[in-house]
Amino acid sequence: MLANMDHEIYSQLAETKLLPLYTATDLSCLDKLEEILINNEVRFIEVTFRSELAAQAMNKLSASGELTVGAGTVRSLEEAETAIENGVKFIVSPAVVPEVIDYCLKQDIPVFPGTATPGDIQRALSYGIKVVKFFPADIYGGLKAIKALSGPFYDVQFLPTGGIDKNNFIEYLSDKHVLGVGGSFIISEALILKDDGVTANAELEELVELLKSN
Repeated sequence: MLANMDHEIYSQLAETKLLPLYTATDLSCLDKLEEILINNEVRFIEVTFRSELAAQAMNKLSASGELTVGAGTVRSLEEAETAIENGVKFIVSPAVVPEVIDYCLKQDIPVFPGTATPGDIQRALSYGIKVVKFFPADIYGGLKAIKALSGPFYDVQFLPTGGIDKNNFIEYLSDKHVLGVGGSFIISEALILKDDGVTANAELEELVELLKSN
């Protein structure tokens, strides 16, 4: 079974360009998180399996239907199943995990396997997956590496995360092989907690304005 690359998630993400990577340790922040994302028309969120509250956060954020919620740091079939049971619409892994990919393809759930080398990308392609996570982007050569990898893998698009921030994300997005960028620089629980979302909203607003002006 090959990936459905016509799935609407890909075109929606290409339009939004920003994929916030969020680790939930305080569920009381989620209403404010949702409000800020909706206000700024960034209707994507990747909730990572880096906390014990991950599944609950996915469930709560999926409930309103206002956001497209994905699961990140998915390293096992069990995590993929838990995520989809809790309403997520896409899966992001830190590596190419065959059992996770097989499960997602059967469910018609877009999966973004983590890649860093030509071998990784080729393995993703064997499943028909043509949009891959590039992680950790800064350690593996950043935009320079993406440009080089785009030679042989001309039909692949990348979702880089790791070392991307407000100072360099526009540069990444200027490359036609970059579908979008991910990271906690877009919004984070710590920033929401700082002053009930005032700073978080202002910083996301700034990122969206930078996107619009470039």
